[in-house]
Amino acid sequence: MIDVIDLKKSYGELEVLKGINVTIHEGEKVAIIGPSGSGKSTFLRCLNCMEDPTGGSIIFEGEDLADMRVDINLHRRHIGMVFQQFNLFNNKTVLQNIMLAPVHIRNSERKKALRKAAFRKIANVFRKEKLPLPDISVSKKQIIAEEQAHARQLLQRIGLEEKADVYPSTLSGGQKQRIAIIRALAMNPKVMLFDEPTSALDPEMVGEVLDLIKQLADEGMTMVIVTHEMGFAREVATRVLFMDGGVILEEAPPQEFFSHPQNQRTKDFLSKVL
Repeated sequence: MIDVIDLKKSYGELEVLKGINVTIHEGEKVAIIGPSGSGKSTFLRCLNCMEDPTGGSIIFEGEDLADMRVDINLHRRHIGMVFQQFNLFNNKTVLQNIMLAPVHIRNSERKKALRKAAFRKIANVFRKEKLPLPDISVSKKQIIAEEQAHARQLLQRIGLEEKADVYPSTLSGGQKQRIAIIRALAMNPKVMLFDEPTSALDPEMVGEVLDLIKQLADEGMTMVIVTHEMGFAREVATRVLFMDGGVILEEAPPQEFFSHPQNQRTKDFLSKVL
């Protein structure tokens, strides 16, 4: 699904990623662990092109996302991202937060279809073989109604349907993060990226967020998760990557990775966190 080839990222003289090579297969749950400053979050942000790579390629569904000529916004619709700090809009209700992106995208597509239809109607006046007109039968009101229903279904899934009309400032950290996750799911992504999704939570709230991520994993969602939760990585991941110094030093299935690490730096790290 995603092929990362010799990915590099520098900030001036600081080289954060020094040539990452990895393939993420459909349905995989890849956990990325390592010390702070190892490049884990930068790597994740490059996958979603929130950071522009300095070099290398990120091939997603046949397109190189690192190529500046590619419309990254089209591909980003299929790559969900969940951050450490939730990033909910505090001036919008929970329901509005979830609906915002899908409504905006569907309205943008509707506008494009209207322009295309207008152009083809004019062109068809002069053509024997008429060009087909795009489907513009769905109105703005219908789009809003459909996405609102979808958002309420997602809220019901996590048991927070009663929070639809409240603002994020009234929610606990665990509730905010679960809503951030279903906000990403509202776009029906093909892959989900999680950047330390529990690091900003109080300990008693971590479980409810991890349980939701486990549910998604059980349903077959492709995931890349930067995490400090070793137990979670062992239980959920199909593969664990260890990063340090801007490179992947070791990767293996979780049982093998945690029981028989091969790299000395990996062994040193695990001895401190397990």
